[in-house]
This record gives sequence, C-alpha cells and structure tokens, in this order.
Amino acid sequence: MSTTSISLSELTDQIHESIRMRFEKPVWIRAEISELRYNPGGHCYLELIEKDSQSDTILAKSKATCWSSTFRMLKPYFESTTGQTLQAGLNVLVAVSVEFHGVYGFSLNVRDIDPTFTIGEMAARRLKIIRQLEADGILDMNKELALPMLPQRIAIISSATAAGYGDFCDQLKNDSSQFAFYTKLFPAIMQGDQAEVSIINALEKIYENIDCFDVVIIIRGGGATTDLACFDTYDLAANCAQFPLPVIAGIGHQRDISILDMVAHTSLKTPTAVAEFLIGQLQRTENHINNTFSDIRYLVNTKIEKEYRFITQSQNRIKQTLKGWVVQKTHLLDRQKSRLKSTIRLQLVQQKNKLALLEKSIQGHSPSLLLKQGYTLSTINGKRISSIREVKAGAKIKTFLSDGEFESEVL
Repeated sequence: MSTTSISLSELTDQIHESIRMRFEKPVWIRAEISELRYNPGGHCYLELIEKDSQSDTILAKSKATCWSSTFRMLKPYFESTTGQTLQAGLNVLVAVSVEFHGVYGFSLNVRDIDPTFTIGEMAARRLKIIRQLEADGILDMNKELALPMLPQRIAIISSATAAGYGDFCDQLKNDSSQFAFYTKLFPAIMQGDQAEVSIINALEKIYENIDCFDVVIIIRGGGATTDLACFDTYDLAANCAQFPLPVIAGIGHQRDISILDMVAHTSLKTPTAVAEFLIGQLQRTENHINNTFSDIRYLVNTKIEKEYRFITQSQNRIKQTLKGWVVQKTHLLDRQKSRLKSTIRLQLVQQKNKLALLEKSIQGHSPSLLLKQGYTLSTINGKRISSIREVKAGAKIKTFLSDGEFESEVL
C-alpha cells in the first residue's frame, strides 16, 4: 500500500500559512499573566493562561512576547492608567498576533493592551475583598479601638532606608512642642510581591511585645501609585483590622485609597502627616489637661471663696450670738450678784442680831455678873465645884469674888 508523505518543514509551513491566513489581524484575548520577565534588550516575555472559574484548573496556556519597541509604550501607558504595575497575577485584555514558526513553534506577539479591562478586574477584586472583610465582621474592627491619649510608644513598620521613615522621625524630633516619643522600627519590604508577607511578619513581631507600644505606624515614602498593590490584599487587611493596637497608615499616596487605608484606625496621606497627627494628639491631650486643671482650679477657688464667705458669715453669726449671750449672761450675773448681796446683807444682819442676843444671853449667865451680885465661884484644879462630893480633905480650892480671888485648903 503506497502512502503519501510530506516533510516536517512542509507540515510546519502549511500550519504557518493556515494560521497566517486565519489570523491576518491581531486578536483581542482575555488571559491571566502567570509569568513575566524582561531581558537586557528590553523585550518582555510572558506566559498567558486561562483558568476554570470554579476549580482554578488551567484550561489553556501560551507563551507570548512583547518586543521592546512595543513594550516601551505599552508598559507606562498601562501603569499610568491603572495605577498598577504590569506584573504576574493580573488579568489583562491584550491584542495579539498569532504566529507559528517551524523551529520555535506556536507563540503570541503582544501588540496592544486595554487597561480599562484590568481596572475593572482590579475593582472587582477589591470589591470582593472589601465584601469579604465586611462579611467576616472585621472591616471596622481596628477603628473601634480607642486611640491612647498619649501615643508616645510607637512601633513603626517601614523600610529602614525609606525617605518617608526619615521624614517621620525628623518631624517627631524637631517639632517645637518638644514631646518625647519612643520609636522602634520593625523593617519590612514596602512594595512588590514580598511586601505583604514582610509586613505581616513585622506585625507578628510587634504582637510578641505588644505591651511595649501604644500604636502601630505603617509608612512608606512617596512613590508611584503602581506600588500600592501589596496594600490591597485580604491577608494584610485582615491582620491590620484585627490587630489589638490602633494602626495608623501613611503610605505616601495622594490619589488612591488602598484597602489597608480602609481598615486602619486612621489613614493619612504621608509619613509627615502621621507624625503631625501624633503630635496633634499629644497637644490635644495637653490642652485637655490644662483646661481640666483650670476648671479644677476655678472650682476649687470658687469653693474656697464660698467656704470662706460661709465661715466668715458663720463667724459673724457666732460673734453676734456670743455677744448676745454674754450680754444676757452679764445681766443675769448682775441680777444674781445683786440678789446675792442682798441675801448676804440680810444674813449678816440676822447673824448680827443672833450674836447680839447670844451676847446678851451669855452676859446674863456670865460668872462675872453673878460675882458682882455677891456670889462666889470655887474651883478645884481649874474645874468649877458643883457637888460636895467633889471636895476632899486636903484639896486646894480657889475661890473667885467680884473684887478678887483666894485659895483655901479643905480641913
């Protein structure tokens, strides 16, 4: 049996011709960039894939090339429009020419790109993450934390060499308020594919020493908005939202709001603005303390004045009461004194009369009066003789008369 055969090159030529005739013009295709690399000449080499939306199974895969002459125009156009770096993991809509080479095989040549498609994909992805955070109940969790009145112990997540980190520290150090801040840097990569993991690792290190800090600051210097992709991930947002200290973000952008900005306790445009915010918080606390002190001093002074007036009035009332009491008691004492004098005077008169009567009675019974009437008074040893039985023979008797006395002996 005879067979007809052709050479391999004839087959590849036929394939090439068929493809050229079928795809005379570039074709717009939707795909995900799974790999992307550059060479020194400026050419870009990609791998484009399509996945099943349910199982993530790869349905198609193809190599693609974007030559330097085209890539120099497409890359800045895409990034300035989307605000996103052209990198692996993005869904893109690209115009490609379909090519086949006998030696190098099938490939696609990227001729154009539609950034609006990627913007839509990015917006849908962001919205999905935001809704997931809401469904998990953690979107506003960090915002619900109370900001310390004196946020002076600061954990900083930043690149050590970032200009924004230096600006932040200089602002704290050189502020005229001269507040004391204690800062600790936890170095992290702040852009690119490794940034998300690096920042989460820094948060974990801070958590190990959480009692040493009041707030967490995530800052980066000013840069292209294309570097913000790492701040739009679910894992980083979830870690920040659930962190037990207030997270303050200042990631150096003016136009776009990242998901990190949305979950952070406070979001500011620049690292310098974050420093000013912290200084302002201390100034507000200082003003509050000063106002409170003034209020307390006013209340104390007012209370003292009231108490002084009350005491003065009480003293005056007491003085008046005492004066009235003294006057009343003085009158009472005067009356009692008069009554006492009258009583004493009466008692003296009565006693004087009693003494006069007693004197007369005594005088009426006086031995001298009896003697004057011719009676005598005899005594033995100084005692008056009242009975004969008191007289013994030999006793010495002394006899008193009105005009003298004599002694006699009893025979």
